[in-house]
Amino acid sequence: MFTIVDYGMGNVGSIQNMLTRLGFRSVMTADPAALGQATRIVLPGVGAFDHAVGRLRELGLFDALNERVLRDRVPVLGICLGMQLLSGGSEEGSLPGFGWIPARTVRFPAGSEAFRDLRLPHMGWNTVAIRRPNPLLREWPDGPRFYFVHSYHVACEDDADVLATATYGIEFHAAVNRGNIWGTQFHPEKSHKFGLDVLKRFAGLGSGEAA
Repeated sequence: MFTIVDYGMGNVGSIQNMLTRLGFRSVMTADPAALGQATRIVLPGVGAFDHAVGRLRELGLFDALNERVLRDRVPVLGICLGMQLLSGGSEEGSLPGFGWIPARTVRFPAGSEAFRDLRLPHMGWNTVAIRRPNPLLREWPDGPRFYFVHSYHVACEDDADVLATATYGIEFHAAVNRGNIWGTQFHPEKSHKFGLDVLKRFAGLGSGEAA
């Protein structure tokens, strides 16, 4: 059973539609108690970091997620802002994130030479480079391509947590993993066959499985 955390800041309907297309059952919930039935957790997110943390705390989901992910080691997939929430905090705000992965969420260096001809947010399709073998992302003949919409990105402290990178002005971390914790800066639910493959592979992960 997939449990999609619905705290008012993510493309929950699109994610559920993709899971249904793959033949998986899922529920969308803002009820912390419902997380107790989860065997896979999807944490989506679009918007501001502090607002997301505030909503999760207001609904009682922040502590419930900590318990299920850290104590029970339920696999979790953070998407876009959801991946950024896996980090310790963001330049965008002042509230701490989950800190499940040693990392900081930082803004693309707008105004730098690398971004002289580029706009923010980084929006559209981009190819990712897989940095190490892992069960979430597979190689494609021309490289997997995913859909991105973001102005901030996660900067991991430990290279071992980086699954894949992409380049937009600079190289940035596009997917991460530590133990049962996974994150994608891109949107699988908007990435057609590539995104379907990611969600299918996430469904096949064992509890606590790492790359």
